[in-house]
Amino acid sequence: MLTFLGFAMIATFLVLIMMKKMSPIAALVLIPALFCVFAGKGAHLGDYVIDGVGKLAPTAAMLMFAIVYFGVMIDVGLFDPIVRGILRFCKADPVRVVVGTAVLAAIVSLDGDGSTTFMITVSAMYPLYKRLGLSLVVMTGVAATANGVMNTLPWGGPTARAATALKVDASDIFVPMIPALAVGLLFVFGLAYVLGLKERRRIGTLVMPGDDAERPAGEAAEPAEERLLVATAPGSAPGSAPGSVSSRTGGGSGSGTSDPAADPAADPASDPSPYEEGFQGLDPRRATLRPRLYWFNAGLTVALLAAMIMELLPIPVLFLLGAALALTVNFPHMPDQKARIAAHADNVLNVAGMVFAAAVFTGVLSGTGMVKHMADWLVGVVPEGMGPHMALVTGLLSLPLTYFMSNDGFYFGVLPVLAEAGAAHGVSPLEIARAALVGQALHMSSPLVPAVYVLVGMAKVEFGDHTRFTVKWAALTSLVVLGAGMLFGII
Repeated sequence: MLTFLGFAMIATFLVLIMMKKMSPIAALVLIPALFCVFAGKGAHLGDYVIDGVGKLAPTAAMLMFAIVYFGVMIDVGLFDPIVRGILRFCKADPVRVVVGTAVLAAIVSLDGDGSTTFMITVSAMYPLYKRLGLSLVVMTGVAATANGVMNTLPWGGPTARAATALKVDASDIFVPMIPALAVGLLFVFGLAYVLGLKERRRIGTLVMPGDDAERPAGEAAEPAEERLLVATAPGSAPGSAPGSVSSRTGGGSGSGTSDPAADPAADPASDPSPYEEGFQGLDPRRATLRPRLYWFNAGLTVALLAAMIMELLPIPVLFLLGAALALTVNFPHMPDQKARIAAHADNVLNVAGMVFAAAVFTGVLSGTGMVKHMADWLVGVVPEGMGPHMALVTGLLSLPLTYFMSNDGFYFGVLPVLAEAGAAHGVSPLEIARAALVGQALHMSSPLVPAVYVLVGMAKVEFGDHTRFTVKWAALTSLVVLGAGMLFGII
C-alpha cells in the first residue's frame, strides 16, 4: 500500500506541475499532506513536516546567504570579465551561446556546489539569452545536466556518501570513473551543440545592428560584447538600442523577414519579455560597480570556495560570514546595504520558500515509510538471474531512485542493500559504488534538490517546463555514462 501511495504521490506531483495546474510550492505542500492522510498517518503530519524542515533548514540558510553573496558580487562587477569573455566567444551565435553555457557550468561545478554553479552560470548567461531571444529552458537544461555529471567529484557529495556507506575509499571510486565521466561530459557538450543548432534554425542567424556593413562611414564601432551587456528601455527604437539584436538570415520562428514592421515576431524589441520590468542585464556603467575593490572581492570569493572545499566551517556559516563581509566592505553606508538586500529579496524568498515546501514532501516520504517501501520493492523485483550483473542493475536503478529520493536516502538506505546482493554473486562493492554515481545527471533536476529551484528561479523558468525539457536529456546522459563505464570495464 505504501509503495503504491509513494509512486502515486510523486506521479501526481510531477503531472500537476508539468501541466501547470499548481505552482511548485503549493504542490510540494498540499499533495504530500493529502497522501499522508490517505496513508492513515494524518495525525503525524506535523511531526513529519517539522522533521523535514529541521533537516533542510541549513540548506535553506545556505541558499539565502549564498544568493545575497553572489548577488552582491554580480552587482559589484566580479563576473563582468567572465561575461565579456563568453560574449567574445559566442559572437551572437546561438550554437556558441549554448555550448558556452555547458562549458561555463562544467567549469564552475568544480567548486562542488550546485547552487553556486547555477547562480554564476545564470547570472552570466541570462542577459545574453534574453538579448538573443533564445529559449531559457535550453539554458537551464544544459546547465543542470553539465552540473549533474560534475557533481560526482569527491567533494561534491554523492561520491563521499557512497564511500561512507560501503566503507571504501572515495578515490578508489572516483579515479577509475574519470574516463566514463569524461565521455558523459563530452556528450553534454555535443548535446549543447545540437540544441544550439536547433535554436539557430528557430531564430535565424543573428547579427548586431550597426555592424560594419550597415554602419555609416566614419562612425566608431561599438564592441559587440559591450552592446550586449547593456539593457535598453522598453520604448527604445528597434535597431538603435544598444544591446538589441536583429535577424539577417535564417528560417523558423522569428527570422522570416528583414522588416520588423511586417513581422513583429522577427524583432526581439517588439517582444516585451526581453525587457521585463527589473531586467537590467550586466550594465557596464551601473552604479553598483566597485572596480577598486575587484581584487578584494575576487580574493574573498576564492577564499570562500576554498574554505567550502576544505570544510573549515559549515557551508551556511561560510556564506553568512561572506555575505556580511561583502556587504560591509562594498557598501559601507546603511541605505546602500538595505538597497542591495532588497534587490535580491525576491530570489531569496522564492528559493527559501521552495526549500521549506520541499521539506514537507521529503518529510512525508520518509516519515510514512513510503520511500523505504518503494526502494525495497524496486530491489525486490530484480530477477535472481541478474545477480552477477548487479553493477548494471545498480546503475539503472540509480536513475529513478536518485530522482525520487534524496542522495542520503539512496546512498545510505538503498546502496548497502544493492552492494550486499552483489557481493553474494561476487560483484565488488567498488563496482556497485561507481554504478551508483551514474544517475547524478538526472538527480540534479529532481524536485527534491534545492539547487534546482535556484536555477529555475533566477532564470525565470517554470519548474514544470524545465522538468519536461530536461529529464529526457539528463536520463540519456546518465545512460551514456553507464554505457561508457561498462565499455571501459569500470562498472
